[in-house]
Amino acid sequence: MATDTELFKPSELIINSRGAVYHLNLRPDEIADTVLLVGDPARTDKVARFFDSIELQREHREFRSITGMLKGQRVTVLSTGIGTDNIDIVLNELDALVNIDFETRKEKIEKKSLRLIRLGTSGSLSADIPAGAVVVSAYAMGTDGLLNYYRFTPNADEIQLCETFIRQTQYPTNWAKPYAVKADDDLFNTLATEAFSGITVTACGFYGPQGRILRAKPSLDNLLDRYQETVWNGLSVTNFEMETSAIYGLSRILGHRAISVSVIVANRVRGEFSSDADKDVEEMIRYSLKKVFGA
Repeated sequence: MATDTELFKPSELIINSRGAVYHLNLRPDEIADTVLLVGDPARTDKVARFFDSIELQREHREFRSITGMLKGQRVTVLSTGIGTDNIDIVLNELDALVNIDFETRKEKIEKKSLRLIRLGTSGSLSADIPAGAVVVSAYAMGTDGLLNYYRFTPNADEIQLCETFIRQTQYPTNWAKPYAVKADDDLFNTLATEAFSGITVTACGFYGPQGRILRAKPSLDNLLDRYQETVWNGLSVTNFEMETSAIYGLSRILGHRAISVSVIVANRVRGEFSSDADKDVEEMIRYSLKKVFGA
């Protein structure tokens, strides 16, 4: 780890010939202070169609970005791909773009806090939350293990929630140690007024880690039932997805503000999938942009 006087080595902070950070292919001047995070690269266009103007577009691997203006505010939409491993790349490189000087390779003295808003898809863990519903994550429960690799200090409520989750689900001790992280209060209050909210479980995979059974058999039976029964401080587990815990955790560590908004495309309790997922995603985007930008 570099100190204020040390340089971030080329092997640790990779900057390409364009002066852009390696994976995202973005220069510091090419991102806005508000970044909308989407999993699917194709969803960047679905979000950017609401922009009033487009300034630039960049692409590298699954990371596609569009920066433009919306209601007088500069904004970037960026695809992350699927999973907390990709979020590890995205959050660290976004932070580097605003808090490391690419010329000197030193940490900046004055730090910038980004506003990060995930616009994703998810599966419901409640029979009462149907396909097409919007869920805003009050807390993320990470079962992915990513934050175990970082110095993270949970607050008292997060510790209590995590302990309750482990106890009520009889969480296996040989699985990755779970962790809980709360959403940014201001962003949550802005976006949750007309949506469902609760505890979002972030999984490290789509099939076994989310209790889906095809030909490979799970190591633990009744995973969905165990998660559904979790209740803490009036909140229940509302949904499954694969990025929120890493977004919340790394944002806390790096000093950014984050919220996760999901549209339900599958109701896992009822065994149903949306009849028009594309329309549901568009309505979730429209809802979120209206709440944040008045768009």
